[in-house]
Amino acid sequence: METTYLAIDVGTGSVRAALVDANGTIRRLAAREHEQIVPRYGWSEQRPLDWWAGAVHAIREVLAAEPGAAQHIAAICACGQMHATVLVDADGELTRETAPLWNDKRAAGQVEAFRARHGSGPDAHTWLARTANPATPAWPGFKLQWIREHERDAYERATTVFMPKDYVNFRLTGERACDWSDASMTFLMDPQTRGWSPVMLDALGLDARKLPPIRAPHELLGAVTKAAAQATGLREGTPVLVGAADYPASVLGSGVHESGLASDITGTSSIITVIADTPMLHPEVSNVATCEGLWGRFTLLDSGGDAMRWARRAFHENALSYEDVARKAAEAPVGAEGLFFLPYLTGERLGAQPNSRAQFFGIAARHGLAHLHRAVLEGVAFGVRRHMAMIQPAGVAIERLVAASGGAKAALWLDIKASMYRTPVLVPAEVECGVMGCALLAATATGQFATLGDAVRRFVRFAREVQPDPRAADTYDRMMPIFERLYTHSQQFYDDLDRLAGDHA
Repeated sequence: METTYLAIDVGTGSVRAALVDANGTIRRLAAREHEQIVPRYGWSEQRPLDWWAGAVHAIREVLAAEPGAAQHIAAICACGQMHATVLVDADGELTRETAPLWNDKRAAGQVEAFRARHGSGPDAHTWLARTANPATPAWPGFKLQWIREHERDAYERATTVFMPKDYVNFRLTGERACDWSDASMTFLMDPQTRGWSPVMLDALGLDARKLPPIRAPHELLGAVTKAAAQATGLREGTPVLVGAADYPASVLGSGVHESGLASDITGTSSIITVIADTPMLHPEVSNVATCEGLWGRFTLLDSGGDAMRWARRAFHENALSYEDVARKAAEAPVGAEGLFFLPYLTGERLGAQPNSRAQFFGIAARHGLAHLHRAVLEGVAFGVRRHMAMIQPAGVAIERLVAASGGAKAALWLDIKASMYRTPVLVPAEVECGVMGCALLAATATGQFATLGDAVRRFVRFAREVQPDPRAADTYDRMMPIFERLYTHSQQFYDDLDRLAGDHA
């Protein structure tokens, strides 16, 4: 049997394990689902023990499908959901049964307190330079503050803070470490040194001794222990890499790995990532250290695929399929005859207006259901284009955009995006981009490739390329300034709407 690599993806909905061969083909893939726990509104947790149980189950299923496969795995690499904050003690036992997830907002008070002390908006430049990211409740630094203040015993007993894939790695190897992609989005890593920031740890009142060493994703972390081998069926001694966070692993696995390339990951949200040599310090732009050692400057629109999901429910009570909705939208002309949709159904994560709202503007008697559906798809693309404009003035030209996640399957949406951004859109042949990112790291670390770029060129293939339509692009260029003015002038009403909602609560 030929050499293979084992990829493990610890996602929010499931743990996936996959065998990937030396040609970049996924041979086997298995998944084990797990649930989110919502103790109260705004909270979201999972049990790290469920991740490990899921990993064990998925690995055993993959190995069972190919007898003898364990002996031919050259290396194991894991990626995982970001920001979920796991606390373990000196013996490796959890000091907290659950870990608050990326979408847990219980630390909003800690974020507000930080902003009050250290400034926000234009005044935030000092700490932006020390973190490369705006302050939000998602970051583990603020989650740790909350745990320290509300669950002091769990905080004090903890000797190590893990991210999800780090906990699985610990169960595989007994080694404690974090990689620079996960660390870069804790609000605690110095973007210049890629080490933990004493300044930020002091600002948040956190103990640096609880943070594991920061290492490169492609480095060797350790080897599968005897206990882990017995649990999983893996060969004892199989090399395990440090690994990466799932988002940068997916960006890499989609083929985006060098300056001039950008990634469009449209799932529930829409994330646009541009690869650059340095982070961009802006209160509405986030930055992640990429697997290959560069920076991913990214902006996030909370309502990406969620906008299409809303329209399907609101207009059809989910009776139509997404394909039916897309076919209906295709009946309307480019620009939906002057109908605009502002896609802020759940507000915005960053910026001055987290309480922004969605709206249609320009409805006339000639408009029908097809126009409304097309306006929703175009509205998301207008919102993303607005975000892209924040990144591009920094001198980073976007030559190609690679689509990933569910949005890569929506042909009409890809046509809209290519013309909206005047940029060709590439669609990867393999949709399991996180798994592919892990395989790329493993293949490079074990010497099959000299660089990650070589691995990408060999492993990542594209199913098709969508070219901009010049006439559609001209239409969107004329509409974009109107969208911008609608966005700006609507902000005066959001606090009024909040008060109105309070009156009716």
